[in-house]
Amino acid sequence: MTGISPRTGGRILVDQLVAQGCDRIFTVPGESFLAVLDALHDVPEIDTVVCRQEGGVTFMACADGAMTGRPGVAFVTRGPGATNASIGVHVAMQDSKPMVLFIGDVDRGMRDREGFQEVDFQAMFAPLCKWAARIDDAARIPEYVARAFSVAISGRPGPVVLALPEDMLKDVAQVADRPRVTRPAQPVCPNGFAVLMEMLGQAKAPIAIVGGADWSPSARANFRIFAERIGLPVACAFRQQDAFDNASPVWAGNLGYGPNPRLVARVKAADLILAVGARLGEATTDGYTLITTEHPGQTLVHVHPDPNELGRVYRTDLPLCADMDEFAEAAALWDEDDVHFASGAEAHAEWLAWSDPQPTGATLDLGQCVKAMREAMPADTVICNGAGNFSGWWHRYWPYGEKPSQLAPTAGAMGYGVPAAVAAALRLKHRKVVALAGDGDFLMNGQELATAVQYGADLLVLVIDNGAYGTIRMHQEREYPARLSATTLHNPDFAMLARAYGGWAATVERTEEFAPALAEALAQPGLKLLHLKTDIENIAASGATVTGLRER
Repeated sequence: MTGISPRTGGRILVDQLVAQGCDRIFTVPGESFLAVLDALHDVPEIDTVVCRQEGGVTFMACADGAMTGRPGVAFVTRGPGATNASIGVHVAMQDSKPMVLFIGDVDRGMRDREGFQEVDFQAMFAPLCKWAARIDDAARIPEYVARAFSVAISGRPGPVVLALPEDMLKDVAQVADRPRVTRPAQPVCPNGFAVLMEMLGQAKAPIAIVGGADWSPSARANFRIFAERIGLPVACAFRQQDAFDNASPVWAGNLGYGPNPRLVARVKAADLILAVGARLGEATTDGYTLITTEHPGQTLVHVHPDPNELGRVYRTDLPLCADMDEFAEAAALWDEDDVHFASGAEAHAEWLAWSDPQPTGATLDLGQCVKAMREAMPADTVICNGAGNFSGWWHRYWPYGEKPSQLAPTAGAMGYGVPAAVAAALRLKHRKVVALAGDGDFLMNGQELATAVQYGADLLVLVIDNGAYGTIRMHQEREYPARLSATTLHNPDFAMLARAYGGWAATVERTEEFAPALAEALAQPGLKLLHLKTDIENIAASGATVTGLRER
């Protein structure tokens, strides 16, 4: 170990983060990892973002990983901190986003006594993440951290959780740093790719569904070349709308909740489905009914970087295990000219008609609000949202630009939008960032507006307020008509709340008020919030109303 100075466990850990290319962490501080916080004091290469609740911490780290392709890094304390943080771990797993969560833990000598805030973190997080472990020896920190980053970015990306005993972080050890880990190269099998091309040559009505694990800007660009060359219609998995250029002449739209009925019919009529990166989960497939697990009469080609996903749920006619970059590059280089479909242009025309918001007569017409945003904001605007019916207007009407431009939880977690927007505003300072939140959704993590103001984040927040947990109300009206229970909300004045945090804010109650308010908001620096007061009757971008649901 000549030339390597002894260091505390806390400093060894921070040095490993630097070695792995980490330039930002998100945290709520805790006494259980003070040694790490002390080490960070002397390491300007890492920006420390202090959040207001641990759920916001892991949501920000998840979003950061989605933007960079490297693990977003979070630090929280034991017990309550870790349980609060678990929501972001679940989202990162279901969304296939790389993240490493470090949890300060009880001293090694206190273990298994149910000490103060003690939890068995390996048992707690094992079902939620790719790998959960505990570092008991400061000399092994480089090994564990390198492995954590490797696991988080390999195969199907996802979260890793490492517990850090407080006394271990104070130990002094003499150990070498581990070098930066990279994702293993995983090219597509040439024979398998040739079979895929033969299948496409024989298909009459194919469609591609893209997004999900390991999908990158370069994969997006190369797959577009391939799809446009052969006229292949391309749809995106739920909340993966930035995985393919929405301006492409073969873009068919998004699957998930409230999709274009014509796209649904096209998927059902397809004789070949090419799923690239997508898991074909419950939301994308409408409860495994749009594409059934046996899909009779349809051929399924599934391309995914993790062999454990291939054949896991669906009978797969041709499984191809490959990185999205490798597969898409191979597809872009394929230059056979005897395969072409007219259906790509047809599907795009259907999407253009579906995504053109027509006036509804609502007092505050959210479709027209999206239209005003399309006219006023750049194409590369980053749209961040949590869970709720409010997001459907943007899913339907907003054309998502370059990747990343959609940060939204496929896990359907409320409270994601504001923290994700803070992370995006800090990471992508040259781009406009918008957080979309329903009233119930906003109050899950709205306190992270304080984080936005503290770090000078430039973002616009739209709070869509209908005085209810709208999605649950919709289901309630459908299943138990006219029996309202536990879905009504009494809300604060969200504009006044934003001003209290130090932001600019305005309230919008009518459609004609939105465009001027948006223009004024965009002229403001830093945090700005528009409180959009809507009617619970206008419950969905599909035009469904509460009254209509009740009458069914």
